Amino acid sequence: MQKLPLVSRLEVIKNSKRILKNPLPFHRENFEKFGDLFRVSVAFEGEIVFTRNPKIVKHILQKQHKKYQKSTLQTVDLAKYIGHGILTSNGEHWRTHRRMVQPAFHKKKLHNLMGTIRSAIKVELEDIKPGVILNAYPLMSNLAFQVVAKSLFSSEDIREKMQELQHITEVNQRMLIKEMRQPYLKWWFNLNGTIKKHLKLAEDGQELLNDLIESRRKSKIEKDDLLDMLLQARYEDGTAMSQKQLIDEVLILFTAGHETTANALSFLFFLLAKHPEMQEKAYKEVKLVDLDSEDVLPEILKLKYVQHCIEETMRLYPPAYIIDRVSLENDEIDDLKIPKDTMVLMSIYELHRYEQFWELPNDFIPERFETLDKKKYQDYYYPFGAGPRMCVGNNFAMYEMILAVTEILKKYRITTNLKTLDINPLISLKPLNVELKFTARI
Repeated sequence: MQKLPLVSRLEVIKNSKRILKNPLPFHRENFEKFGDLFRVSVAFEGEIVFTRNPKIVKHILQKQHKKYQKSTLQTVDLAKYIGHGILTSNGEHWRTHRRMVQPAFHKKKLHNLMGTIRSAIKVELEDIKPGVILNAYPLMSNLAFQVVAKSLFSSEDIREKMQELQHITEVNQRMLIKEMRQPYLKWWFNLNGTIKKHLKLAEDGQELLNDLIESRRKSKIEKDDLLDMLLQARYEDGTAMSQKQLIDEVLILFTAGHETTANALSFLFFLLAKHPEMQEKAYKEVKLVDLDSEDVLPEILKLKYVQHCIEETMRLYPPAYIIDRVSLENDEIDDLKIPKDTMVLMSIYELHRYEQFWELPNDFIPERFETLDKKKYQDYYYPFGAGPRMCVGNNFAMYEMILAVTEILKKYRITTNLKTLDINPLISLKPLNVELKFTARI
C-alpha cells in the first residue's frame, strides 16, 4: 500500500475550491498521471485509496463484500439527515431491513404499480410548455419525486407536503456536500449553528412522514402500495418495524429513489436532443407500444432500444459516480495488500469510461448494449452498484424511466442549443441547466 502513488495533502488544499465545485476533473488528472490506483492524503481523514481498476471493484463489491462495509460518510454523516435505513447502515441492521424491504420491489409487486407510476408521470408532464426553452431538470425532479410519492402513498392528496419534503432533502444534501468536501470547516458549521439548523429541517421532514404514516394506520384501509407493503413487513419474530425505522426507510426511498431517476432522465433527454437520429429510432419504437393495455409491463419490456439508451446514459453519467467502502480486516488482491480500516473510493465514473474496455468511451452509442457480451461488460458497468448492496429499486427505476421516455417521445420532439452539459456531483451525479425545447409532434 505504501508503494502506491500519493497525492499530498498540500495538493488537495491547493485544489480545494475546484474539488468543492466538481471533484471529477481532479480525479481524472490523477488517474491519468498515476494509473488505476493511487492514494490521497486528506485532512482529518488520513489516506484514502482511489481506484478504477475493474478487478479491485469486483473484488470489493462482489467477491469479498463481507470484508468491507460502507464508510461513516454514509452511515454517520448522511444518516444524520435521512436516518438509518438500508442505504445508510451496515452489518446485521442492514441485512435485516434489506430482507424486509426487498419484497416490495419484486417484479410481481411492481406490476401492480405500473398504472400508478404512469398516472403520476402524465400529470407532471402537463407542466411542459411546448416550443419554449426550459430547464428540464426541475421537471424531471418533480416527476420522479411524485412517482415515488404516489407509489408509496397511493392516491392520497399529498402534493404540497411532498414539495416540502423535496425541498428539505435537496437543501440538506447541499449542506452535506459542504461537510464532506470541507471537513476542516466542520467545527465552524457546528459553532455557527448551520448543522443544527439543517438537523431541525431533517426533523421537520421526519415529522411530515410520521403524520402521513399515522394517518394511514388510523384509516385501516389497505391500498396495496409500497407503504402498505412496508407496514406489513415483519421481522423473524413476527414483529413490525418501529415507527422510527419505518420513517427512515421511507425517507431513504424518497431521497435515493427520486434523485437518481431525475438525474438519469435529464441526462438522457439532453443526449437524445444532441443525437436526433437516435431520438428518431427510439420514437419509432415507442409509437408501436400500447400503454393503455391492461397489462402494461409486457409492453414496456418490448422497448429494447429505449432501454439501451437509458443504459448508455447511465454508463456516461452513473448516478453513484463514486462508491466507498472500508476494509473490516486485512485483505489482499493479487500483489496489493489492503490493511484493516482502509477507505477505498471506487470511481464508477472513470470505470464507465475505461478506454481499455469501452470503444469510444466518451461517445453516446446505445447500440453498444445490443452487441456487448453481458457477462463481460458487467465487470465494467455498475449503474446500480453490485453485489448484495445493489440498489433495491433498480427495476422500479428502469420501468419508471422507460415509461417517462415513452410518454414524452410520443408527444414531443426534443432539441437543444447546448454544445455540452455541465455536471454537479453531489451525493449523486446531477446535471446543471439542462436547457431543452419540447416541440409537439404533429
